[in-house]
Amino acid sequence: MKKFLLITTGIFAVFLLAVGGYAFYLYSSLQSTASEMHTTLDRDKSDKREVEVNMDESDPISILLLGVDAEESTTGRTDTMMIVTVNPQDESMRMVSLPRDTRMEIVGRDMQDKVNHAYAFGGADMAMDTVENYFDIPLDYFVTVNMSGFKDIVDAVGGVTVDNRFAFDQSGYTFNEGEVDLDGDQALAYSRMRSEDPRGDMGRNDRQRQVVNAIIREGAQFSSITRVGDILDSVGINVQTNMEFDKMRKLQQNYAGARHNQETMEIEGYGERIDGIWYLIVSDEERERISSELRAHLELDETSTASSD
Repeated sequence: MKKFLLITTGIFAVFLLAVGGYAFYLYSSLQSTASEMHTTLDRDKSDKREVEVNMDESDPISILLLGVDAEESTTGRTDTMMIVTVNPQDESMRMVSLPRDTRMEIVGRDMQDKVNHAYAFGGADMAMDTVENYFDIPLDYFVTVNMSGFKDIVDAVGGVTVDNRFAFDQSGYTFNEGEVDLDGDQALAYSRMRSEDPRGDMGRNDRQRQVVNAIIREGAQFSSITRVGDILDSVGINVQTNMEFDKMRKLQQNYAGARHNQETMEIEGYGERIDGIWYLIVSDEERERISSELRAHLELDETSTASSD
């Protein structure tokens, strides 16, 4: 969802140059929406960084995306978890979806549990601490999206089109193989299906990424100008982040090119029942593989600290 906010900010940058008298309204509306979305963490920065990343200097950054399956975006278990790293130097993004049943230490609870419980136990702070500890990487920002309100964002951009890999039924809808047009309710059902997918959570994560990328494409279209109010309203209601408005502007100014070069990494594991509960178990070697790739993309192996902001 952060990518959606990045594109949305870019649209308004174009507006500011092209629309003239309408510009102040758009800028003020975006600033107001950013304020509505903003929330604070218990920490100022990741404990895995000595100093905060410098977005003015285009330091690589990392973001934890959380899809919360609840009426409020500040409570509930995370239906979706995704790590996104952005390196503006080579204009690239790395995306890693975390299966919600992945077993790992929940930092602050001194227990092994499913990763999607971390947010329910301790909000964004505990979710970030847990994922940071597991992969040995810093997480600079987080974004939570209320999955129940996800459909509002899709409707706000006028619906989306995805390329469905195989036909299936979900929540009363039939999704045929091939190109499919989705409204908000259909997009939510499409992105949630996993029972008919032989890849389970992995397949569902792919569909969620499809919908997110489709939102970006639609939001970037000139035809979305007439939907600015709806887009802002949907984002403000359904999204929470610790990124302030000024950081959002820097994200657009210095990091926008990275969206054109995306690489998705998948976590391999196996299912196992422990004390009657089903978990996804990831080997130490697989965890270290993902960690090494993310650390390299964040240039943590080249420099031990980021420059001061």
